[in-house]
Amino acid sequence: MSERIVVGMSGGVDSSVAALLLKEQGWDVVGVFMKNWDEQDENGTCTAESDWRDVRDVCDRIGIPYYSVNFAKEYWDRVFSYFLAEYRAGRTPNPDVLCNREIKFRAFLDFAMTLGASKMATGHFVRTDGDGRLLKGTDPNKDQSYFLYMVHAEQLKKAVFPVGGMTKAEVRAIAKARGLPVSEKKDSTGVCFIGERNFKKFLSEYLPAQPGDMVTPEGETVGQHDGLMYYTLGQRRGLGIGGRGDGRSWFVIGKDLGNNQLLVAQGEDHPLLYSTRSIAGDVTWVGMAPVKEGETISCTARYRYRQPDQPVEATLRDGKLYLHSLVPQRAVTPGQSAVLYDRDECLGGGIITEVCNPGQTE
Repeated sequence: MSERIVVGMSGGVDSSVAALLLKEQGWDVVGVFMKNWDEQDENGTCTAESDWRDVRDVCDRIGIPYYSVNFAKEYWDRVFSYFLAEYRAGRTPNPDVLCNREIKFRAFLDFAMTLGASKMATGHFVRTDGDGRLLKGTDPNKDQSYFLYMVHAEQLKKAVFPVGGMTKAEVRAIAKARGLPVSEKKDSTGVCFIGERNFKKFLSEYLPAQPGDMVTPEGETVGQHDGLMYYTLGQRRGLGIGGRGDGRSWFVIGKDLGNNQLLVAQGEDHPLLYSTRSIAGDVTWVGMAPVKEGETISCTARYRYRQPDQPVEATLRDGKLYLHSLVPQRAVTPGQSAVLYDRDECLGGGIITEVCNPGQTE
């Protein structure tokens, strides 16, 4: 009798091919669609319905049973409430990181075990081994280890990532060759639960906007912002500052929450967009902590998804990570994650709470 494995299926090509490959390998595969969001988009469409239809079509094609499970309450309590609190505090959160820890590798993993499974699987572009190490996906353009750094080794020991050693082109080729109906379906973009809807409009439904001044480092008011929560460090688009200055583009370089001011400056390479030191809290490690309290290690880090690895010195002090980047970093953003690596292995990381002395690039 074959071992049972439950595959988290989104309706996309990656998870569909993951289920297909496991079936061909002889696993007793069960497909499960997670519904984490109950609302319609601005066009009145519930995208979960079309994704659920794709899951059913794929599972029928592969020949595996499928279920739908609703985690909307868990998502609201464990992810979305945090998401709103971070924006309210002027930071830019990454809910996908928390979704993986709280929903996919906790609530969903627990559900998989109730179905009698010994393992769970997803379509993430990452790899792991029997010891629960988290390794980068083979395709550098699709590696998703940045989003999974909060998942612990004990959870990874129960997880399988069938497409982690493949490129996206190879995944699509398999889907097409096997006749999967989602072989040409485009990748979803945007925040995990919002999708591709208008983000500004979405956020305004949950948080009251407080318009204020856009101010230069010299104190000159050059425009009005719609609410600090709508902007992030390094942003250029949507500022609406025209006919001022020397003709170069304007960028967000900071936020003054106390005075409700958005700090802006001209030039993509403005010094205040760069820093070499930052602090991260809510530190979590995939396995054993690679650095002890008071110690410093040399490793690499990513401050955003798809960023090339950056050489850093990381010090653990009072439970926080003090990061010294050996190369000045552009637009390191509070609320985002700093994720540490040792070559292909993802070690863990933390949430950026402070960027120290922007403009000083010693």
